[in-house]
Amino acid sequence: MNHPFTEIILAILRKRFRGAAKDIFEKSLLVQYLNVKTRSANSGSKSRGAFANHYALYVLIEDYITKGFLSKKRGDYKGYAGARFTDLLQRQRELPFGAKLQNHALNSRLNDEFAKYFPTSDLRPILRDQVAQRYWINERLLLLRVGTGRNVREVNIAKEIIEIINKYVETKKAAFDGFIKTCREIAILPLERSQDVIDFVTSQLKPNVDARIFEIVSFAILKAHYEEQTVFWGWSTKKIKKEFLMLYKTGRTNANDGGIDFVMKPLGRFFQVTEIVDANKYFLDIDKVHRFPLTFVVKSVDPEATIQKQLRQEAQRKHGVNAVVEKYMGAVEDIINIPRLLGLFAQLVKKNKVKQIMNEIVLQSRVEFNVAEDGEDELATDE
Repeated sequence: MNHPFTEIILAILRKRFRGAAKDIFEKSLLVQYLNVKTRSANSGSKSRGAFANHYALYVLIEDYITKGFLSKKRGDYKGYAGARFTDLLQRQRELPFGAKLQNHALNSRLNDEFAKYFPTSDLRPILRDQVAQRYWINERLLLLRVGTGRNVREVNIAKEIIEIINKYVETKKAAFDGFIKTCREIAILPLERSQDVIDFVTSQLKPNVDARIFEIVSFAILKAHYEEQTVFWGWSTKKIKKEFLMLYKTGRTNANDGGIDFVMKPLGRFFQVTEIVDANKYFLDIDKVHRFPLTFVVKSVDPEATIQKQLRQEAQRKHGVNAVVEKYMGAVEDIINIPRLLGLFAQLVKKNKVKQIMNEIVLQSRVEFNVAEDGEDELATDE
């Protein structure tokens, strides 16, 4: 797999290994893994720019280097007592975008994902003693033999892995900072430049953008849209009150939240953001909340009626029984696609809601990507 960041990886390898760089790139499972995991450095990639697995590798290899196993203690790593979990977790949280990371990548996710990409290999990046809570990087993945004939030699790519991750994080941080800067600039544009505002938001709602950005922008638009609407309710006919609709973001993207991304008060309406039109995914989300009605916000330009029709056809094919199909389809309260979001945003621009929406995007982006404003403390929550 080649993408723009691949050339950066090769350039890092060439600095030290020169002509052997390509050989190392092709032989090293760690380098191949990082090549896959750095796709999202590219503008427009569908890959999520997450850092948990990168940083699990990073802190263990950093520990390996700082403890001297590349220099004075070379060859002695087998006798090392291992890095303490608490030290590794603390170090992860000191890294850019890492303040809210938890233990998942260190304990299983990195190894599980690595196995998915390299099913024929018995090597896993992380070795650990669960009882003692001690961790090691698998040194066999750092050591490679390169060259031919009498020129065969063993090399250790620990420093190069660290440099690749550092460069990836640097690239992502620059992109994030640029995104936040643009949001703030857009927020203060005069009304006569509304087309510039619409063009920017349109670029964030394309099918190939980062899923997290899509969810954040969708939330900001829908929150501003619904807060203009009111309902009348009360515990008795004598105590009816007027209340504005409020939309809340329930967590971070990809969280294990039971299929609820946004919730609306006081109606108790649930929203689920999804990247694909897949009946199995939709019905799984519906089952998670016991077939409570869900509104799906879909990263698609297909007409909403087309998506609804496709879901029904898939439900018929999978279940075949009309009663079951109708129960599932009845739980699809609404479908909101990209064109509808853009239409709502255009209306909100005319109502001078741009600054409010952009501020919400900045706020939610900082929460999502674990970045606090200068001088603010970051809260450690689940990943």
